[in-house]
Amino acid sequence: MNSLTNSSGTLYGKAALVTGGSRGIGAATALRLAREGADVAVTYVNGKDAAADVVRAVEALGRRAVALRADAADAAEAAGAVTAAVRALGRLDILVNNAGVGLLGPVETLSAADVDRVLAVNVRGVFMASRAAAAHLPEGGRIITVGTCMTQRVPGPGGTLYAMSKAALVGLTKALARELGGRGITANIVHPGPIDTDLNPADGPYASGQAAMTALGRFGTADEVADTIAHLAGAAYVTGAEFAVDGGHAA
Repeated sequence: MNSLTNSSGTLYGKAALVTGGSRGIGAATALRLAREGADVAVTYVNGKDAAADVVRAVEALGRRAVALRADAADAAEAAGAVTAAVRALGRLDILVNNAGVGLLGPVETLSAADVDRVLAVNVRGVFMASRAAAAHLPEGGRIITVGTCMTQRVPGPGGTLYAMSKAALVGLTKALARELGGRGITANIVHPGPIDTDLNPADGPYASGQAAMTALGRFGTADEVADTIAHLAGAAYVTGAEFAVDGGHAA
């Protein structure tokens, strides 16, 4: 697991929940927030061992950590993960909605079950977690959601369902910013481009084409996305905003 060495300690005394935090962007974010001083809870579905590795890495930094099994496709579990994180860490200051599923393919091949699954995880699960978090977040609380560069630009066929699900999160983020702003709580969304993870490796069969679609001509790293998430976790006057961490994919 890669880690960053720079830290300003801006999040000491804070507690964060990172959904889907056992690998990829979620794991990098959990570690980055811990380096900034936050205690961290992560959720997982099947990656129990990977989640345990993240917990150990956070604890090695001197922060508290807990892994919680919660399927974002289940409305009760998505909300329950927030309650469990508050119980384990004593409070909640930062929610990072990272858990998601990607299902690509021609629109005519996508079944009703495919649609239900993607919307359950990518939209309903984020809504349920955000709603639950709103009941616990204090003034200065943060909701940060991971979207996709495909809300800004869909470069080819096959992304209809995925792009639709993530585009819904833009509306949710802006509405949350308005609804919670009076309490000093911010809501923002980060749109990663092609990121080198085990689900979409930079040396994968479609990687060269994805890299060519960016202005920088390369994949990003999970740590580069985590940098922006950590910045937003400490930013008080940024809300309702979209941030592209996509190497110029939408340029």
